Amino acid sequence: MEGSQKKTILLKISGGNATEYERERMRFHRGNFSLEILNTSRDDERLYEYSVSKGPEEELWQIQLQVFEPVADPSILILHRELSNGSCSLSLLCTSERGDEVSYSWDSRDNGTGGICSGNGRVLNVSYSLRNAGVRCVCTARNRVSSRHAAFDSSQCGSEQ
Repeated sequence: MEGSQKKTILLKISGGNATEYERERMRFHRGNFSLEILNTSRDDERLYEYSVSKGPEEELWQIQLQVFEPVADPSILILHRELSNGSCSLSLLCTSERGDEVSYSWDSRDNGTGGICSGNGRVLNVSYSLRNAGVRCVCTARNRVSSRHAAFDSSQCGSEQ
């Protein structure tokens, strides 16, 4: 038949009785009428339909499922380092090797240095006095399903590594 569509039924409720067709892949919660897909993978990313039939009427909802890979622990790389007149200037790069739609932000976890590590994006340019040994820049890699952190300590500026 031209234009036909094939559907896979996961759950059917009729007369108060529930029939679960793929028990190993899903769990139905009667209390709130939710359907949980277990061990999701990229293959589960598609359009789902939820329908309720009462007599001659049917209500139909469509739900697009998106599956996101969590972010991996980020790492911080020194792109550029410059020491002059007792101060340190750095360009730091934060990267996470895994994860979908990853965003990056920076903040300070130090003792009152005025937020010199604040920023958004993968690269942070920072400059501080070498006397200020308490600077600690933390990169956060995050997406809709996870968040991971990595820290850079200011003591790494003074020595070539």
